[in-house]
Amino acid sequence: MDTLVDLFISTAFIASAMRLAVPLILAATGEVISERAGILNIGLEGMMLMGAFTAVLAADFTGNPWIGALGGALGGVALASIHGVIVINWGGNQVVSGLALNLGALGLTTYLSRKILGTEQAEVAHFEPIHIPGLSDIPFLGPVLFAQSPFFYFALAAAGVLSLVLFRSRPGLAWRAAGEDPDALDSVGTSIPLTRWTALLVCGAMAGLGGASISLAQLFTFIENMTGGRGFIALALVIVTRWRPTWAVGIAVFFATADALALRIQALDVASIPYQISLMLPLVLTLVVYGFAARAGRPPAALGRPWIKS
Repeated sequence: MDTLVDLFISTAFIASAMRLAVPLILAATGEVISERAGILNIGLEGMMLMGAFTAVLAADFTGNPWIGALGGALGGVALASIHGVIVINWGGNQVVSGLALNLGALGLTTYLSRKILGTEQAEVAHFEPIHIPGLSDIPFLGPVLFAQSPFFYFALAAAGVLSLVLFRSRPGLAWRAAGEDPDALDSVGTSIPLTRWTALLVCGAMAGLGGASISLAQLFTFIENMTGGRGFIALALVIVTRWRPTWAVGIAVFFATADALALRIQALDVASIPYQISLMLPLVLTLVVYGFAARAGRPPAALGRPWIKS
């Protein structure tokens, strides 16, 4: 018991939770923008996985993790583009398209990683934590907040910027209108397809960066199915945030704490807790919190519905 108590108050544990929250913040923030514009992106998991793979591929070929991060964003955008053609241009079913992208990304990244990268899982050029001078030396808060990877700082900034854009700008107003009443937006001369395309591409880039943060700032290589369901957790997180980007930060940390706890329980080898139970913690917590939040939140009125100009 003392060991578990010490775990919860340790700096390393809290810092680990912050690090594990980064891919959730990035993916969930992008999904908020997509769903606000009326596009349900079930393919978030696949976009994160593709982003993780293309990030490693770019970093491996160039030796530059920044180019790797760009490659991760482009990998997510590539899958988002396929989703856009199907659901925006062709008016296809958004759920079916997203599920197909998840399965396709899993198969494609597995095949290509074995063909291109091999099976040895060698480390590629990656990001080390950035220790902000002065601030990183602050007891407790320093290692937790000011000694993280660049993805951490970008995720916080992106959540704030996208929130301002969504609620304080004309493009953000167009995104929200496309998700609530696309006919009204069309009546004032704004293109619904273009508006939804921009939101979906932002979502794809953010999801790709979420995957890249796993491969370039946590594991330093690509492992098959390495996202491990984080895309689905991010989907549930969006509902819990009630479609607000800044809320994604705190709630993602909450979910990531369960993930960090699961990893630490395995590391501590607590005999009374089977490792299978610890692995279930993040997903069980997701279901419980989603069950309560789903009844209180109201999704955008046109979410998931195709729009065709009459």
